[in-house]
Amino acid sequence: MEIKYVVVAHYARREQAERLARSLGAHLLVDEHDRGANWNHRRALVWAGEQACRVVVLEDDALPVAGFKEKVADWLECFPDQLCSFYLGTGRPPQYQLEIATKLIAADRIRADHITMQRLMHAVCYSVPPALLPDLLSRWDADKPADFAVGDACGGPVVYPCCSLVDHADGDPVEKHPDRQPRHERRRAWRLHG
Repeated sequence: MEIKYVVVAHYARREQAERLARSLGAHLLVDEHDRGANWNHRRALVWAGEQACRVVVLEDDALPVAGFKEKVADWLECFPDQLCSFYLGTGRPPQYQLEIATKLIAADRIRADHITMQRLMHAVCYSVPPALLPDLLSRWDADKPADFAVGDACGGPVVYPCCSLVDHADGDPVEKHPDRQPRHERRRAWRLHG
C-alpha cells in the first residue's frame, strides 16, 4: 500500500518541520503569513486529493514513534474507508477528556486496540480516505479549528488507536485562537505506542 505524507507547518517552526518532513520523505507546506491552521490543513487536503494514494497529514510538532510508517500502514490497511487519527491527546479539548478516559477503560476490558469518537479532536496526525476528500473540501468550514473542520466535513466516526503513533511536542501554540483563551493544559498522548 502506497502512503504519502504531508507536514503542515508555521514559519516559526520551520526548522523542526523540515526535520520531520525529511525523516518521512514528506511534502512540506509552510504557512508563511499567519493564515492559520485551518487554511494550511485545507491546503494539505487539496494536495492529498491530487495524489493517487492515501495521505497522512502531520503538524510540525508531531513526534512519531519508532516504526511509525509501518504502524501507520497496518492501521490504514485495517481501516481503508475510515478517518483515522494517530494521536489521542490529553488536556485539549477539555470537554472530551472524560469520554476518552471512559472509552479507553472499556477498550482495555475487552482488549480492543482502538476506540472510535464522533469527532476529530486533534489535527496532530490523521488520514482521510481518498474517497471522502471531494465532499470534505466542498463542505469545509473555514471558521472552525482545523481538527473540527476536518472531522465535521468528513462526518461519521473517527478511529483512534488506543496507543498513539505520534506524541505532541506541547510547546507554546503558534496559532491565535478565535476564543482568545490561553492554552495551558498538558497536551501529550494519553498512551504512546511502545
